[in-house]
Amino acid sequence: MSVPIANLPFGQRPRERLLALGPRALSDSELLALLLRQGRRGESALDMAAELLAAHGGIAGLAAARPEELARRNGIGAAKAAAIIAAFQLGTRVRHSIDTAARLESAADVVGVAGPLFAGARVERLLVLVCDAQNRLRQKVFVAEGAVDQVAVPVREILNTVLRHDGRAFAIVHNHPSGDPSPSLDDRRATTLLIEAARTVGLRFLDHVVLAGEEWARATPVLRAVE
Repeated sequence: MSVPIANLPFGQRPRERLLALGPRALSDSELLALLLRQGRRGESALDMAAELLAAHGGIAGLAAARPEELARRNGIGAAKAAAIIAAFQLGTRVRHSIDTAARLESAADVVGVAGPLFAGARVERLLVLVCDAQNRLRQKVFVAEGAVDQVAVPVREILNTVLRHDGRAFAIVHNHPSGDPSPSLDDRRATTLLIEAARTVGLRFLDHVVLAGEEWARATPVLRAVE
C-alpha cells in the first residue's frame, strides 16, 4: 500500500530533506517527485516518479521524452509534463552557460568582462567577479559605491558575496573617475588584506584591477598563478 508523502516521517519527505541536506542528498525519484508535487489515486508522487524513471530507463531516458508522450501517461497530464520538460531544459541551459562562460586567466580578461559595466560611471564603484574552481565567471556583483574619488573595500561583504554565489575564486574591480588608474596606497593595502582574508576561508583571490576610462592598472602585489 502506497504511503502519501504527507504521511511520511518529517525527515523522510523529499522537500524537507532537500531543505535540510541540499539537493545532492536526494535520489532521482525524490527530485522528480518534487516536480510532480502530487501523485494519483493510490500512488504518491514518489511512486509515480519511480514508475516514470523505470518506464524511460532512468533519468537520461526521461530527459529525452517528448512532452506529448509524458502528458499521455495516467496522472501526468499537460501541466506536469511541461514542468518536467522545463526542468530538463533549464539544466541544459545551465550546462551550456558554464561551458561558454568567460574564464578569468589574466588581468586583461578581468578588464574585458568588467570594463563595459563601468562605462560612464561618475563615482567609484566596486565590482566582484565570482568564479568557479576553474576560474569561469559565475556572477558579476557590485558591492560598494563611494564618493567621486574614494570607495572603501568591504572585505567581509566581498567574501560573503563570493560564498553566497557558491564561488571558489574571485577578482575585484573598481574605478577611478579622476582618470588616473594608478592604485593608491590604500588600494594596495586593501588588496593585501583581502588576499589574506580569502585564504582563511578557502577562496582564491585572482586579481584587483583599477579602471579609469580606457586605461587600467593592477592593484595586486604580484601576479598570482592560476592554481
